[in-house]
Amino acid sequence: MTELLLIGIGTGNPDHITREGIAAIRAADLILIPRKGAGKSDLAGLRERIITDATDTPPQIAYFDIPARRAEDGYLKGVDEWHDAIALRWQAAMEDHPDAARVALLIWGDPSLYDSSLRIAARLDPQPRVRVIPGITALQALTAAHGIPVNALGAPFLVTTGRRLRDEGWPPAVDTAAVMLDGECSFQALDMSDYHIWWGAYVGMEEQILVAGPLAEMAGEIVETRARARADHGWIMDIYLLKKREN
Repeated sequence: MTELLLIGIGTGNPDHITREGIAAIRAADLILIPRKGAGKSDLAGLRERIITDATDTPPQIAYFDIPARRAEDGYLKGVDEWHDAIALRWQAAMEDHPDAARVALLIWGDPSLYDSSLRIAARLDPQPRVRVIPGITALQALTAAHGIPVNALGAPFLVTTGRRLRDEGWPPAVDTAAVMLDGECSFQALDMSDYHIWWGAYVGMEEQILVAGPLAEMAGEIVETRARARADHGWIMDIYLLKKREN
């Protein structure tokens, strides 16, 4: 039975990987690396750098292309079908290397927080033994970069997505929300005078960009900065924290 190692590698800083993650890379017989198109080739390059830094004798690497995601039949069905297609790519790459007893994937951030690697792994047949090596999340990297706690004293906070913020508005019974997977700057759908924002792109990387302040004052700057950064790099990963302002 194959062992599948899902290794959290943090948010783009090679120093984020833990000693446990380095040991897992060294133990792997094969590492699968996704390719997301020429404009995002530096994401594959970062994974290659992490592997090279971790060991003097790198394991085999197999590349696979990420299939396009479709949403004609709705968001959730589109994502479900997309995960099916990715699982088939993993399966094919593993079958091409039948002697690899330990196969690893380097997961951006952490496999447990808004990442689908565990759901994709559950689709493999036969089922491998899955081992998760935790990594630094984008939320941790964001609050560290801004030097702030994520929650008020003894208070809850919510981690959600841009889509839910747009569709459902501000979540009830919380004063703080971390928003991930937001390609549309969904904070613009809120009454912006009520919130303070801490935003970051490429958090933890050399390209890191940070903006913070009252949302009504910073929203335009964030929208423009995000669009410019995406045009410059061909891709962007960003996250932000919103807090209700006290009256």
